[in-house]
Amino acid sequence: MSKAKTARKNGPGQDKSKGEKSHGARGNRAHPHRDGLIMVPLGGCGEIGMNLTMYGAQGKWLMVDCGMTFADENLPGVDIVVPDPTFAEAEAEDILGLVITHGHEDHLGAVHHLWRRFRCPVYATPFAAELLMGKFKEAGIEDDVDLRIVTGEDPLELGPFRVTMIGLTHSTLEMMALAIETPHGTLLHTGDWKFDATPMLGPASDEAALRAWADKGIRALVCDSTNVFSPGVSGSEGDVRAELTEVVKARKGGRVIITTFASNVARLESAAHAARESGRHFALVGRSLWKFYEAARKVGYLANIEEPLNDKEAAAMPRDKVLLLCTGCQGESRGAMARIANDDHPQINLTKGDVVIFSSKIIPGNDRTLYQLHNQLALNQIEVVTEKDRGVHVSGHPSRDELRRMYDIVKPEMVIPVHGEARHLIEQARFSVKECGVPEAHLVLNGDMLQLGPGTPKKVGEVPVGRLAVDASGLVLTAASMLQDRRRLSNNGAAMIVLVVDEDSELIEDPRISLIGIAEGKEHGDLIADAERAIERELGKINGRRPADDDAIAQAAVRALRKVIRQANGRRPITECEVVRLEVGERVAADKWKEAV
Repeated sequence: MSKAKTARKNGPGQDKSKGEKSHGARGNRAHPHRDGLIMVPLGGCGEIGMNLTMYGAQGKWLMVDCGMTFADENLPGVDIVVPDPTFAEAEAEDILGLVITHGHEDHLGAVHHLWRRFRCPVYATPFAAELLMGKFKEAGIEDDVDLRIVTGEDPLELGPFRVTMIGLTHSTLEMMALAIETPHGTLLHTGDWKFDATPMLGPASDEAALRAWADKGIRALVCDSTNVFSPGVSGSEGDVRAELTEVVKARKGGRVIITTFASNVARLESAAHAARESGRHFALVGRSLWKFYEAARKVGYLANIEEPLNDKEAAAMPRDKVLLLCTGCQGESRGAMARIANDDHPQINLTKGDVVIFSSKIIPGNDRTLYQLHNQLALNQIEVVTEKDRGVHVSGHPSRDELRRMYDIVKPEMVIPVHGEARHLIEQARFSVKECGVPEAHLVLNGDMLQLGPGTPKKVGEVPVGRLAVDASGLVLTAASMLQDRRRLSNNGAAMIVLVVDEDSELIEDPRISLIGIAEGKEHGDLIADAERAIERELGKINGRRPADDDAIAQAAVRALRKVIRQANGRRPITECEVVRLEVGERVAADKWKEAV
């Protein structure tokens, strides 16, 4: 990793090497509450994913995480959505650093898309830094970003912020909570976490460090809310490894596929363990799995497993001698699992007697897609095993008993729920105070400016927030007219009219009408015939003493066509009209050409 550097204790404003921006030279910006301790979430509060939080003190800012989320069906042609960084961009000269808690896409997946907007140093652990370097290379900014590798051994001194990393267990490597010391108290920003005595890869959560910080006093616990409605505990990766091994060993014939989140490196190792214990060769199928595997190996993990087979090598193995780990556990259309199920993968197929193990949970919103995939497999006589059948998955987020335990250990003055939809945030605020004895809780949503000190916490303003779609054309506001047009095309179709008129605005030939995604068969033909008559009637109305101009003709034709389609099937297509006007000589030539034809 040639560009990344090991973080030093001095602040970024003191390092003025060539090409590096100094963030320490400028004085305080004039935002209204620069003397207090401010928290401003720009993503992740009111939604699951797209996490980005800013903390302000003495006119300077610390940014924590910069993640993405996946687009839904309301954004046709878009896969990824990132936070609108307008506020961060406005404060860019006073952002001292971006600290990444861990290597999940919803916490670092937007950095390479947005970094040019704020251009601050980026701090990450070795594993997260390795993932980021790959993204920076794809974006062509690997030589521009000041990426600094941190290990958690020494605090980061960033102006009024002193940031110490605390290792917590999660479903990927090197998850780091942040103890953020400020002039107005210490914040504990948990990131994503759980308590797991047997995490299988990496250490268990550092409870001793949490207790030591509790003894110093925690002003606010900024805490993951994802599983606040789940009773008990989230479960152990150790139990998942044992269950996966048992399920695979029980398969005496046929091909075995496990699909899971590519970022769950411990699950990858568990799949390799199950393959070895079952006498099968282990293979990886899917680009993102290879990306995480190679990043983990590069920084010292997964040293105890053999190099996996690729999909071509796996396809050549006897079916009962291979275990394949695949991407696409949420049924993504371009993921390996969906392509295999639909017999669309260039190397891997499934036949009767094979089994697919979904070692993952169903993310809300993906239910329909996943159930369709399960049904497709079942119809092809492929056995499907999910977490509802066997203990093949545990969450990486804390359930209620773990939240209660965190409160007991940390003893915060207040809880600020993050990383959840509104109902998750509200429930954690209620649960922490009403059932667990935390003195107070404060609800913040994206864009809220919460002052945590000095004095009583209070909302002191709002900042611009929103979503940007990552499109082939660049970053686009999700409310942009281009995306609105795509939604209309997806739902209502499109229509095109070509009108050929003379100098008196009279039709020379019948209107030419094209309908896309509106009707088919007899209905399609009837709609065009009805639309032709309606357009001719409408044009007859607008030609008075003076011939109508091209704009008036086009508007009349569009109006007539839309009315016919709306009355026929209720659709409101995007409609365009081109008017071709022939002068006298051109019309004569056209008439002669028609006669010749």
